[in-house]
Amino acid sequence: MKLHWSPRSPFVRKVMIAAHETGLADRLTLVRTVVAMTAPNALLLADNPLSKIPTLVLDDGTPLYDSLVICEYLDALHDGRKLFPADAKARWTALRRHALANGLLDLLILWRNELERQAPSQAHLDAFAVKSKAALAALEAEADALAAAPFGIGHIAIGCALSYADFRFPDLDWRARHGEIAAWHASFSQRASARATAPMEG
Repeated sequence: MKLHWSPRSPFVRKVMIAAHETGLADRLTLVRTVVAMTAPNALLLADNPLSKIPTLVLDDGTPLYDSLVICEYLDALHDGRKLFPADAKARWTALRRHALANGLLDLLILWRNELERQAPSQAHLDAFAVKSKAALAALEAEADALAAAPFGIGHIAIGCALSYADFRFPDLDWRARHGEIAAWHASFSQRASARATAPMEG
């Protein structure tokens, strides 16, 4: 299988962590793919009309996107403990956690793009700050329950979102006010799958 990949993308990292956790990382051929909001990638467009990564191309040529879909596809390929719970209540909890973390990632990326504009909108910057504060508070409140639950797709997304905050927003200093989720993230960061996929420039 071919995965359009970047070492900087937190969405790609979710897929790579899932691949390591499910024992499928060796089945992926990584294709370095550069994307930008203002510069659609012509080669990627052939596999994904949205020109977004991650995009997985199966051996028969079928493309899959986005990260959640790819992670669930990988989870269906192995016989070990699943990242997507079968129990309905646990599944909805995991998907809600994923949605919160994915939304935080979207927010952080938009925030970064706004900061790079020649004349950033202060109203947008203020809104991003308020929303990120609320999202981090929600994660802090859920840290104990997260630590007690079996590792799954919600954990992966939350870990990637917090790591991206470290990677792109070091001045945010989110740990100073969120000790519980910071402790959980420290444990997440020690997992073999997290160490193997740490974000980096390149």
